[in-house]
Amino acid sequence: MDTIQIRGLRVYAYHGVKEEEKRKGQPFVLDIDVCADLQAACQSDDVTDTINYSDVTKCVTATMLAEKNDLIERAAERVAQAILCEFPAIEVTVTLKKPRAPVAADFEYMAVRITRRKTV
Repeated sequence: MDTIQIRGLRVYAYHGVKEEEKRKGQPFVLDIDVCADLQAACQSDDVTDTINYSDVTKCVTATMLAEKNDLIERAAERVAQAILCEFPAIEVTVTLKKPRAPVAADFEYMAVRITRRKTV
């Protein structure tokens, strides 16, 4: 299986358990792996035969901004399902990082990684 990777996609969104997180928002960083059969694109060199990563990026951003979730687990699930519904992906892995999580500790980010497969 082939994979399109998007790394370090930054989206300012409004997710979090605390009301202040939903009101003020904060940056989130996403790493996304979209698994699909890219053989046709490899042969044709035609963008219409692949999953356009610009379109995936727009889908992810719109999904992150469409609603406010308490948990990054829920936001990551929504992103994964949106990609599976909109694109000919077979599997998607979404890593959703929260660099400014309100935790009293020295850390780079808190994150969740989920993998979802298209059901036939």
